[in-house]
Amino acid sequence: MASDTEQFIKELETKREKLNIKADEHRHRRDRLNEETKRLVERRDHLNDQVKKLLREANEHREKRNTLNEQVKSAKVLREEFNKKANESAEKVNALRRERMPKDGNQVGKLKKELKALEFRQMTSVLTPDKEKDLITSMTRLQALIKEKEKAFEQNEDVRQAIKEANETRQQAEDQHALVGKLADDAQKEHDSMVELYEKSDSLRKEADMVQEQFVRAKTTADDEHREHVNLIRQVHDFDKVIAGLRRREKKARKVKSESSAKKQAAEIFERFRRGEKLSTEDLMALQTKGI
Repeated sequence: MASDTEQFIKELETKREKLNIKADEHRHRRDRLNEETKRLVERRDHLNDQVKKLLREANEHREKRNTLNEQVKSAKVLREEFNKKANESAEKVNALRRERMPKDGNQVGKLKKELKALEFRQMTSVLTPDKEKDLITSMTRLQALIKEKEKAFEQNEDVRQAIKEANETRQQAEDQHALVGKLADDAQKEHDSMVELYEKSDSLRKEADMVQEQFVRAKTTADDEHREHVNLIRQVHDFDKVIAGLRRREKKARKVKSESSAKKQAAEIFERFRRGEKLSTEDLMALQTKGI
């Protein structure tokens, strides 16, 4: 029959085993959470790297946009200068036209008005074939007359130079206007690309922040699980110490009890010897062992 101490040790061993099982459960949860934190850290760092890359690209587009906007400002100033020169050149041609046009040259303006009136009539009126033919003949005649008078005007060297200069300055103004439009379009494209990249980076940053929150929660829980595991392992070790101490004490008690029983047995054998009883070899060995 087991002693009270042995029964108590068994109860302690049962509790120790339960604590050890709980400690293992916390350890497994801690390890799983630590693996999760590693995955979350990798995901967070990857997202942050993407954000940095997008921001670098967005800043490059912003710098290009700013450069183009400065070029637009300069191009607009130059365009205004070209427009001013074109207007001045056109006014010079008009002044020469008023000054040097042949005496009937003032009729050119009148002829052009007549031509426009005929063109409008052709487009808006329903004419018989004969009337439309007469109208076209009149328009052709006016066009030829206007061309002839303007050609006569342009025969003058000063006039030719003025017209040439007016055409060149007008073309410069038109080219510069086209350049302003192109630069403005390019600047807008750079701006749109910049905004798109900033929006993408903001979205990824929010995702990275969310992953960071998940990491913090997982890390905090993993730390809690680790503390629980360590606390339970310490309790298991404490149980081990108590059980080991009880076993040493129980072993010592059994040894003392065994020695006491042996001495008592030896004393009884010796008493039988004194009474002259015959002793067996086992009895003699017991006496020799206990030194009686």
